[in-house]
Amino acid sequence: MTENKDTNAVDVTKAWEATQDQKGKAKKLRLFAALSWIVAIGAEVAGIILLLQNKFDEGNLALLIGLLVVIAIFAIAGSLMWKRANKHDPATKAEPFKFFVQNQLGAIITVIAFLPLLAMIFLDKDMDPKNKKIAGGVGVGLAALATVIGIDFSPPSTEQYTQDMNACAAQIKANEPTTACSPEVAAQAQEIAKDSEAVAEATRDANNPNGRDVVYWIAPKDGAEKSASKLVFHLCPEVSTLRGKTVNSGSVTEAYAQNAVRLTKQIAMEQKQCGFAPAE
Repeated sequence: MTENKDTNAVDVTKAWEATQDQKGKAKKLRLFAALSWIVAIGAEVAGIILLLQNKFDEGNLALLIGLLVVIAIFAIAGSLMWKRANKHDPATKAEPFKFFVQNQLGAIITVIAFLPLLAMIFLDKDMDPKNKKIAGGVGVGLAALATVIGIDFSPPSTEQYTQDMNACAAQIKANEPTTACSPEVAAQAQEIAKDSEAVAEATRDANNPNGRDVVYWIAPKDGAEKSASKLVFHLCPEVSTLRGKTVNSGSVTEAYAQNAVRLTKQIAMEQKQCGFAPAE
């Protein structure tokens, strides 16, 4: 049995992951966003068909502007719902292309929903010049507005949520104002803080009146950074569960980072095996 982590090493934070509830909310919002975008593109297709049928050559300006307004409304609605979904289940910066597309999809879809129709309006040689100017101007204005709204200028990421979550956990453990505890990270930060406090309570003795923030767990297989299945972490390497195993050690957040996310339920037994005096 070996320990291949220095207990004094710099703390490694747990990687944030969306909960099932967050993933469910994101999935629902993305479905509604997709339906909104389908309506927007459907209105665009209708406008193109009517243009090809020369319906706007001499009139029907109100109908054309109405179609442009419908496109804008549903494109914006889709973008807003998509951005809300990304707050529940963000992408990772480790995949730059996916990160860009996921966060800027609203703007991309908006361009798709407007550009072909606007091009046909401006290129239509049979439309009344005055109507073309009015419809084209309105369309460009609506397209610009919807595209800007679709852009996410401060996109969320799993890396940012990881940083916020661990800052939140540190504030909870230190009884400081929880300024870093956004709704997206607060629940998981509380889990880290709760487990850290439980370990500290279980490891208090004469030599460590404040307890420890050091736990032990089975190392991921084949040198992997993270275990494929959830593991339990323990109070010391001498417990019976870890005998004959390759063991890693570190803080509770280091354990979480390697998918050791469950504190042992055998606290009293492990206190005896590890030489910690059980709390009275």
